[in-house]
Amino acid sequence: MSAATITDGAGPSIWDAAHEVDARRPRSRQTQLGASDTVCGRRAAYLLHGVPPTDHPDKRAAILGTLIHNGLLESARTEYGWLVERSVRDDLIRGHVDVVQLDAATAARLPARHRPTVPADVLTVEDVKTKSTHLWNHVLRYGATAAELRQVHLYAAVLHEVGFQDIPGQRYLARLGPLDIGRIRFRFINRDSGAEHIQEIEFDPQRAAEAQWWVERVREIRDPEDMPRDFNGPGLDIICDYCPFRSRCWPGTAPGIPEQTALIRNDADREQALIEYVKGHELASQGDRIKKFARKKLDQAPPGIYGPNKLSWRGGNDEEKDDVEAMVDLHEIAGIPVPMRPDVDRMVKNLKAAGLPVPRRKTGKKTPAVINIAPA
Repeated sequence: MSAATITDGAGPSIWDAAHEVDARRPRSRQTQLGASDTVCGRRAAYLLHGVPPTDHPDKRAAILGTLIHNGLLESARTEYGWLVERSVRDDLIRGHVDVVQLDAATAARLPARHRPTVPADVLTVEDVKTKSTHLWNHVLRYGATAAELRQVHLYAAVLHEVGFQDIPGQRYLARLGPLDIGRIRFRFINRDSGAEHIQEIEFDPQRAAEAQWWVERVREIRDPEDMPRDFNGPGLDIICDYCPFRSRCWPGTAPGIPEQTALIRNDADREQALIEYVKGHELASQGDRIKKFARKKLDQAPPGIYGPNKLSWRGGNDEEKDDVEAMVDLHEIAGIPVPMRPDVDRMVKNLKAAGLPVPRRKTGKKTPAVINIAPA
């Protein structure tokens, strides 16, 4: 931002300062591919080929996540002696690992002042992710995304094959050499509530090799445009909405027309899109039938936790509607003219204007019961 935004005469917005600081971070100016850049193959290819960004999306959510992330990691470093934000680098990627928790045997090889307060049972590589409440149920149910798994496996692969980068401030760590990684951990933090969710998996060298192969495939691409997109584009995937290469990857169309229309070039493309639409409709119909059948079966099920899901109910209350006869009586008692043709809406307004309660009576029916299914 070249000029500060003035807000209601109270001076510049604090977000202007946050954006300026973020733009000066080494990570923001890095040109070599980082593990966190592997979220999308096309984006990674743009970065590797030095393509300048075409878009500058709002970064407030990302900056807020970074500030929470850094504050939590610094607290963990101070209190537990965890290794946080340590540099790694090999021929494929570079970056900073959020957390490395050393096991007792590896920690014993370090000077006493650098050893963790409580060693881990196995050497653990951890990645901390902040998420909004909007995505929280998805996190609880499905855990890390494919891109997040790829990122942490790339970090773990470097540590497993090379170790920490040999740079000032962590040379004592570089002398450890390749590390015997035992576990990968994701620590998800809800940005709105502070809730914490842990996902752990054993380190698998094969999955790490697959993540490396993904990067190698991107590096072999001669033209970034030849790299397939990993997402469905703006309006459908939020990663595309906030991508710095959005306009390059999805060339603009007329206002109000989806960018995805650019993918239709001829009748063959239209034919394929129609086939995909019909297939999607069939899958949605099938899914709807499955849901309706399951809903019927669960109609009398009590709330509770059943395996991976928690069942609860809303609704089931007495249904009410306006009592016209009682309103007529109140109109007469209060001296309010009764419409010749009973007008429920008009009478409700009259009674409210007169400060009188609107009579309600039970219909003998029940409001529909709405099923809620959330991760346990």
